[in-house]
Amino acid sequence: MKSPRDILGSPALSLRLLAAGSGLMLAMAAYFEHILGLHPCTMCYWQRIPHWIAVILGGISLIPALPVVTPRHLLVLMALALLVGAGIAGWHSGVELKILPGPTACSGGMALDGDPSVLLDQLLAAPVVRCDEVPWSLFGLSMASWNGLISLAMAGAALASFLLSRRNRPQA
Repeated sequence: MKSPRDILGSPALSLRLLAAGSGLMLAMAAYFEHILGLHPCTMCYWQRIPHWIAVILGGISLIPALPVVTPRHLLVLMALALLVGAGIAGWHSGVELKILPGPTACSGGMALDGDPSVLLDQLLAAPVVRCDEVPWSLFGLSMASWNGLISLAMAGAALASFLLSRRNRPQA
């Protein structure tokens, strides 16, 4: 059985495991949405994009003998995507806690003055799911918070794999 250091020292294996982790995150999001009926807000959809990128990068790593792109390059791209995902999730968590402003389209930022027909149009166009409400939590952390923590850990694993594989390369 391989140790965590052996796994992190193998860029190709790390890529595939991290891509599988992102695939699991997307599967869990689909489960919460389609099975449990917790519909995502706009920011929830934004948080899925970096995981899709990670899955695609993992798929690219399966292509044999790419002339320009190595697994180490893909690890850096994956780490960047996951860091962006952690940033979006952190912003979403701040919106849920009413610490940070969210997008007006999903945080209830409508003007209540002016023409009533404009207000009616805004109400009819407003999404049903708000970004500033927590529909589900575990141990006091919302889904956005969990996504942020997991994305940050996965980005750290990608960077650790990059650094360990650099250290383990034979010197010329």
